[in-house]
Amino acid sequence: MKYIHSILILLLAVSCTTGFEEINTNSNAPVTVQPSLLLRQIIYDYGEQMSYEGFTAGNLLGQYSTALDFNLFDRHNLKSPQLGGNPWPIFYQNLRDNEIILNLSQENPAFTVYEGPSRIMKAYMAASLTDLFGDVPYFEAFKGDVATVTPVYDTQESIYMETDGILDNLDKGLAAMQSYSGTISLEGDILFNGDLNGWIRFANSLKIKYLMRISNKIDVAAQLQSLVAEGNFINENSENAIFNFTDGEPNNFRLARLRIGDFNNYVLSETMDEILTGLSDPRIGRLYRPFGNSTNNEFNGLLNGIDASSGVSLADYSLTGSIFRENTGLLDANFMTSMETNFLLAEAAQKGLISADAQVLYDTGVTQAFAYWQVELPTNYLTAEGALTNGNPLENIITQKWIATIINGYEGWVEFRRTGFPLLKTISASLNDNLIPIRMPYPSEEEALNSVNYADAASKTDGNSINVPVWWNE
Repeated sequence: MKYIHSILILLLAVSCTTGFEEINTNSNAPVTVQPSLLLRQIIYDYGEQMSYEGFTAGNLLGQYSTALDFNLFDRHNLKSPQLGGNPWPIFYQNLRDNEIILNLSQENPAFTVYEGPSRIMKAYMAASLTDLFGDVPYFEAFKGDVATVTPVYDTQESIYMETDGILDNLDKGLAAMQSYSGTISLEGDILFNGDLNGWIRFANSLKIKYLMRISNKIDVAAQLQSLVAEGNFINENSENAIFNFTDGEPNNFRLARLRIGDFNNYVLSETMDEILTGLSDPRIGRLYRPFGNSTNNEFNGLLNGIDASSGVSLADYSLTGSIFRENTGLLDANFMTSMETNFLLAEAAQKGLISADAQVLYDTGVTQAFAYWQVELPTNYLTAEGALTNGNPLENIITQKWIATIINGYEGWVEFRRTGFPLLKTISASLNDNLIPIRMPYPSEEEALNSVNYADAASKTDGNSINVPVWWNE
């Protein structure tokens, strides 16, 4: 009996384990994700979320707009994000998904065509991440399924300069696309519809951007001159790295889907009002609306960082334009454009980093910016108020770039930190000792989830201070 009992146990054990994996596997679920689906998702999710972040938080830091309520962030308490102000998870979710594409492109010959775009997207998102926060988890990050879930914080310099860093990934991405000889097309590409030449131009424009970003730390003149001589960068609006929002759901700009009170929280900033008015710039009518109590379609801006208890009236200030709510089909998620490229090259020429005509590059950038925002360029704009030589040429270049890239995430604030232009204002009721922040703070979740490495990074930033410069700004 004891022997028979043992046999029964053995039979039960075999019957319970035979085919276990097959029985418990969902036959309808894909074993691996298709890179085309992930690429589409990453481009859209990152572009949509960072456009919203740019509007709700980046535009406050860059002083394009002012928040009337829910405005601790506008008063520079950046550790209290409200309607926006926490881009950290956007970066890491999309960088993680992008890493899957990059790995698939190297493991499966059928997916080789995705290596170039995935490296370029990794460089693009990583640069945006480190430019906001400084030192961040990078080389050990995005690999939680096979490596540590508590990655160390790498220095910004290493993220820019080392193997598999920003510049290296751009070079490797370019090489991968230029050497690709397969017949499989790039699917899921909502930036360039599978055109690898578009990705090559995008990568070269990004190289110009990131070389200029680190130009106070590294001699970049030879690399920039080589890019100019080659000439294969985004140089026309038709080549821009963008995707279009629609007028209706589900692909319209997010502010169009939120309640009207959230949209009405944002008004023209005094900084932007003074700059556009001083230039007699008609783009003010595209980007903002006449204020409610105006008698002659006038615009009025409010100084950033008001105390919400001060009781300002919405009707006395200009709301942001209909392009951000009612007519978002005219709006793009903006990754990189010809106008930004030409302004960067104009700056490089003005500083003597390249042999080129700063005037021509500046005029081209302004002309393209007006066309991008679908506003007619006044006939005397480039010879009068908006002329390169009307005042400080370098300030004029950066200011025009600042105006043009209003939808481009935190770009205006980042470039102010790098160049000091345009001249942003001391805000009304600062919660940061009247200082304009020069980095984003690490989110509180990092202290809980990655405590040891967070503590080390915080110690290097004076306790996670928003007043400690990043590497390229030291």
